[in-house]
Amino acid sequence: MVTRAAVAGAAAVALLSAALALYGPQLDAALGRAFSLYKARPMKDMADTLQLVRNIIPPLSTKKHKGQDGRIGIVGGCQEYTGAPYFAAIAALRVGADLSHVFCTREAAPVIKSYSPELIVHPVLDSPDAVHDMEKWLPQLHALVVGPGLGRDGALLDNVKGILEASKARDIPIVIDADGLWLIAQQPALIQGYQKAVLTPNHAEFSRLSDAVLRGAMDSSSDHPRAVLSLSQALGNVTVVHKGERDVISDGKHVLECSQGGSSRRCGGQGDLLSGSLGVLAHWALHAAPEKTNGLSPLLVAAFGACALTRQCSHQAFQKHGRSTTTTDMVAEVGPAFSRLLEA
Repeated sequence: MVTRAAVAGAAAVALLSAALALYGPQLDAALGRAFSLYKARPMKDMADTLQLVRNIIPPLSTKKHKGQDGRIGIVGGCQEYTGAPYFAAIAALRVGADLSHVFCTREAAPVIKSYSPELIVHPVLDSPDAVHDMEKWLPQLHALVVGPGLGRDGALLDNVKGILEASKARDIPIVIDADGLWLIAQQPALIQGYQKAVLTPNHAEFSRLSDAVLRGAMDSSSDHPRAVLSLSQALGNVTVVHKGERDVISDGKHVLECSQGGSSRRCGGQGDLLSGSLGVLAHWALHAAPEKTNGLSPLLVAAFGACALTRQCSHQAFQKHGRSTTTTDMVAEVGPAFSRLLEA
């Protein structure tokens, strides 16, 4: 009798074979090299990897000017979804960015402004001139986070396509989450080969991306790390952060797993904290000296740091609030968690 496991295994092999046939021998060789390294070191020691994150953090100094430690842009926020861009933007500030901008729709702007006077809010995302308006600000931004609270309105997504192209032309690091990932699943070419992009999918978003890029949803349950590695490589070494019980991160060459203690609370908004934190850490990592990351991709180290920090925030908030924990409670823990985890 053919077992269910055998059928699943055969399907996984068939899917991977199809992907390798599609992308050619270079993908096969690269996957082999990367995964052999992963097998040799199943998971980098958490303490060692956290030290790499500490290495990229710029020291505080009275000699710096406003904006030097990070000017981050959040692209998202519509009538239905105003909390997500706020969480991403406020997380960026609390991690250590100096300025945090939100580029949202006109209806969302007053609501997001009311959440915090710390944020700079631009009601431009649904304007016919949205791309032109954004291009005025791109030279002043160190990183973009695209997707929190974006929604799937066709006109908005068309504007975001133009914003992505303009950002790539300026070589700006881009973190893509939420409905930004839905857009990428529809048109993977938007970030194909752009190695300053980081995708942060949850389980459903990862399956959608795998289906779009590898022509079939890859079963990540039996070989989770290899599935993430395969998707990253197929996208041209775009960094992928597969969020889950443990976060698996790959740039198509290396695989890291983050199993920092978190909590069992799954309230909405935690991914927004991660993406906002990652925007800042990506800027810091890319401007750190190469030896600071010990040969690993700066974005790989930044992603690991954002995952660990978000989990620590969740853990600390849950210790205080238990089942009633919300993402607002986790925002309050960003500073203490950062100090405990990355400044110890």
